[in-house]
Amino acid sequence: MHVLITGVGGFVGSRLARHLLARGDRVSGTYVDARPDLEGVELSEADLLDRAALERAVGEAAPDAIVNLAGLSHVGDSWKRMGDYFRANVLGVENLLAAAAGRRVVIASSAEVYGAVPEAGQPIAEDRPVDPQTPYALTKAAAERLALGHGAVVTRSFNMIGAGQARNFALPSFAAQLAGIARGELEPVLKVGNLSARRDFVPVEDGVAAYRLLAERGSPGGIYNIASGRAFSMREALDRLMAVTGVAARVEIDPERFREADIPLLVGDAGRLRALGWEPRQTLDDALRDLWRDFGF
Repeated sequence: MHVLITGVGGFVGSRLARHLLARGDRVSGTYVDARPDLEGVELSEADLLDRAALERAVGEAAPDAIVNLAGLSHVGDSWKRMGDYFRANVLGVENLLAAAAGRRVVIASSAEVYGAVPEAGQPIAEDRPVDPQTPYALTKAAAERLALGHGAVVTRSFNMIGAGQARNFALPSFAAQLAGIARGELEPVLKVGNLSARRDFVPVEDGVAAYRLLAERGSPGGIYNIASGRAFSMREALDRLMAVTGVAARVEIDPERFREADIPLLVGDAGRLRALGWEPRQTLDDALRDLWRDFGF
């Protein structure tokens, strides 16, 4: 199988590229700005907002499938950059679908589109009506509508975690602070936001295995949750991270780290994906160890 990955240099894109290559697949990818160091990947520079560049990249690669992992993905940041999020996540997807010219496309959406679902309605199934409550979630819900209209496969990923994730996300931020404490660069005080929120964490290696499976076998116009089916509070995830690192620190609440809207619970039902043969193979602790190694420990 030949897969073109948009955003191939990102957290998930780079891991997916390596996963595909390890499976013997051919991989092409698009990037913007810095050219990623990905041996074995055929690279093209193409921004989602540049339809002509996307058309050239797709035409030259002639892939069997396209996995869209480009765009903007930070919930908190979306409140400050609503226009940027709309352009990248909605207009960018519109351009990609046009450039795909009928090829199989997998669009990465997010569990954030479900909004605040009562606990009795969780784990959340894909037939749950969406109720986006942040600018980021709204752009993802809009992109889904475009994608489904073109017969693309839509994935609603819950919280992926692992090495390479940007440090403005919660757990990588905690790990960066703990690394600074371990090296004696910071006082043993860990600044955190809301630790009561509960999330379904998906180790990135399990996530990229799901993307490959859906690129090959996902139903056109189908929606698939990528989820473990188990939720952990951010407090428990932090405790597990501190156990993995062996670094002791006093936890201090920082009001600046609270989101304008933080959903209390998100846990998913991945029954549709499991029916295709996908099974989670890693634990949250595995992902946290992977994350910690990213900081040189």
